[in-house]
Amino acid sequence: MAGLLLGPLLRYADSSSATVWVETSRPCAAEVRCADGAGGTARTFQVAGHHYALVPVTGLSPGTSPSYEVFLDGTRVWPRPGSRFPPSVIRTPADGDAVRVAFGSCRWAAPPAGEKDPAGPDALDALAARMAAGPGGERPDVLLLLGDQVYADEVSPATRRWLAARRDPKDPPGSEVADYEEYTRLYYESWLDPEVRWLLSTVPSCMIFDDHDVIDDWNTSAAWLADVRATAWWRERLLSGLMSYWVYQHLGNLSPGELAADPLYAAVRETPDGTDVLRAFAAGADADPASVRWSYRRDFGRVRLLMVDTRAARVLDERSRAMLDAGEAEWLREQALRDPGGYDHLLVGTSLPWLLPHLVHDAEAWDAALCRGDRGPRWARFGEGLRRRADLEHWAAFPGSFTALTELIAEAGSGPGAPATVCVLSGDVHHAYLAEPSWPSGGPGARVLQLTCSPVHNAVPLSLRLGFRFGWSAVARFLGRRLARHGSCPPPPVNWHKKGGPWFGNQLMTLTLHGRSARLRLERARSAGALKTVEESVLTPP
Repeated sequence: MAGLLLGPLLRYADSSSATVWVETSRPCAAEVRCADGAGGTARTFQVAGHHYALVPVTGLSPGTSPSYEVFLDGTRVWPRPGSRFPPSVIRTPADGDAVRVAFGSCRWAAPPAGEKDPAGPDALDALAARMAAGPGGERPDVLLLLGDQVYADEVSPATRRWLAARRDPKDPPGSEVADYEEYTRLYYESWLDPEVRWLLSTVPSCMIFDDHDVIDDWNTSAAWLADVRATAWWRERLLSGLMSYWVYQHLGNLSPGELAADPLYAAVRETPDGTDVLRAFAAGADADPASVRWSYRRDFGRVRLLMVDTRAARVLDERSRAMLDAGEAEWLREQALRDPGGYDHLLVGTSLPWLLPHLVHDAEAWDAALCRGDRGPRWARFGEGLRRRADLEHWAAFPGSFTALTELIAEAGSGPGAPATVCVLSGDVHHAYLAEPSWPSGGPGARVLQLTCSPVHNAVPLSLRLGFRFGWSAVARFLGRRLARHGSCPPPPVNWHKKGGPWFGNQLMTLTLHGRSARLRLERARSAGALKTVEESVLTPP
């Protein structure tokens, strides 16, 4: 009999359809049955000895919240017998409903119940506990996970023991994951957490990778890439990372229509074993990153979300460095400017912040000038070493891309039919803050904000807290200007100031968007079942 190994994850949901992802113990037919009669069935597909299904659910009615069950070959496997959680539901939006978007990034898997958690309470666990305690209360309409859903290079003690039993940890890459099977262990450890498993079964989710989903500093520079490609273990690590990301995260980001038109998804499902097909795809993505698009668009009523790949889409040549290749940049522009007046709020999901503390921004722009060779080869070597040690690789480290994104945001927020807000949603930097730009020429009519929230569950050392607090100070801004002058860096095309933060701890932000109004709430996990509101702001009036 087939068993449910992982999931269900409710991934996509609109007013009449949804998708539910599962991993099973053997080939089977996976079925979702809703209490209102809606449902769907899909056969599993196989990758590297594992079996998965993404079940399309149709026949849903707008403005409803039917509970659902999962069956494998006709046997019910979800909800679990004796579950302490409320039934999983698929909530469909109705016209005019408010949209609540919760977001964050950087989540270590929580240790088993009863073990001390060195990172403190998990914000997702706390959110799930609150929702389970009051199932009729407020809940997100979608959860955006903005990178580092798993840590391939920083595994838990339990996973280190599992790896050591599987292979010699003295062999590279040591206590980091090496292949597809080891990636599956990371997802089991993270998504089998009981609270998180239930949360992901009942709240739709959108995901995008960041560096730790593969390796710290992934695609920092051409020199970094050349060094890591010279190792014996890197190719298997990268291909396995891309393959597992496609299966566990990327597929669920797509709508049923996009899935139906996806030739790779069709090819993997049509063959008895899709491993070779998917591996060839990952090898092609490695050889020609511009041939693959991991970015995607989701619309929630009159809220448009553009989730942007800021890792695999990079151009790394020092003389033409770009955060996004030409095709990716054009896609982002087209999606942001399509249907003027067709949305009230534009959300740009990018794991890496656009607007950073001023010292960090100037240091990254200065370092980019050094690495480009503007101050000579000795400074270029120094700049490359500093870039790797200090993680100087955000939008500011790609000055042309920073300017292009700034100009696109201004254009999208201007003119007739401009949205009420343009919000850049980011994580990565292990603290939360709000920053607001101002343009020398007056800027767009929309309110523009950088909203940064991380970590969901991770350790934040004191040195990092002190560094980011200092990074926003007047003294730090003065030092940053001195660095920028040394690198002959032009001033950025936009000014910005901190509106709130920095806040530290395991936390989540929630945007509530209704009509042209927008409200923001930041909550910090205080215990396994409690979220404390740290900040509430009205971004635009009701």
